[in-house]
Amino acid sequence: MLQNIEKIRLDVSQFSADTKEEVEQFRIKYLGKKGILNELFRQFKAVPAGQKRETGQQINQLKLLINEKIESLLSTIGDEATDDASLDLSLPGPPLEPGARHPISIVRNEIIEIFGRLGYTISEGPEIEDDWHVFSSLNFPPEHPARDMQDTFFIEKDPDILLRTHTSSVQVRVMEKEQPPIRTISPGRVFRNEAISARAHCIFHQVEGLYIDENVSFADLKQTLLFFAHEMFGNGVEIRLRPSYFPFTEPSAEMDISCQICGGKGCNVCKYTGWLEILGCGMVDPNVLEFNHIDSTRYTGFAFGMGIERVAMLKYQVRDLRLYFENDIRFLEQFRSAY
Repeated sequence: MLQNIEKIRLDVSQFSADTKEEVEQFRIKYLGKKGILNELFRQFKAVPAGQKRETGQQINQLKLLINEKIESLLSTIGDEATDDASLDLSLPGPPLEPGARHPISIVRNEIIEIFGRLGYTISEGPEIEDDWHVFSSLNFPPEHPARDMQDTFFIEKDPDILLRTHTSSVQVRVMEKEQPPIRTISPGRVFRNEAISARAHCIFHQVEGLYIDENVSFADLKQTLLFFAHEMFGNGVEIRLRPSYFPFTEPSAEMDISCQICGGKGCNVCKYTGWLEILGCGMVDPNVLEFNHIDSTRYTGFAFGMGIERVAMLKYQVRDLRLYFENDIRFLEQFRSAY
């Protein structure tokens, strides 16, 4: 049996191949289920006890030699294929599937484009802010609930440094540097200490708008928001304004649109009212203007703010806000044709 193993070893050492198919046939011949090596292991059972140790070592060494031979042949063939002069490098590569823009980015860009047609500029500011720009300059009294640790992520105390809870802080920075007329929107990411659920998240995105000039009225605000609703959701959408309260606007309102899922007839999404809240708005409080050195006797203005996730949920009928943050390819691919 040892002579047979030596003959097989010589055959393996002298074998050569030019293609991967030949190497595969070589592998099957020696290592296949019915190959030469398995036959040697079957014959090994009949080897006398005194020769088993040496014979077993020889068989294992032969198996190692065969595997090394296969690896060597495959690496050589691979190198030759790479250097093949007949390879046409001008041929097109395999097609690549185009990526999909995130739905939040799609809606954000659409909102910017709509208000851009109305003459609004884009303003951006830091996500880590101080108390003055987030609260005090916007007429938040010291005891206001939004200052509570349950709503706001504070980084430092005394002085208060925090993650902004709204992009109104960017509007404050604009008012500090510019005098009316001011017409700007502030898209960005904001943070609130809230439990994550299908309808809420501790991180979300906002677009807030500010318009300050002489003789700006609530009617201007209503027509601006009506124009936005028609451009975003179609001419068939209806809006309504409900009285509300915000520290930095007076009077204040919340704007609802007719439910796009049930057509205003009532469903579980709109809680069978036919309406869905989309944004808050109002006339800029004179105190806010004075805090930012703008003459409230001469100028008036309005402000509004909306969550981009909420707009995207209504536009694309997404019922779980957490999907926006999971980066599931199956979810994102649905928006490939949305831009």
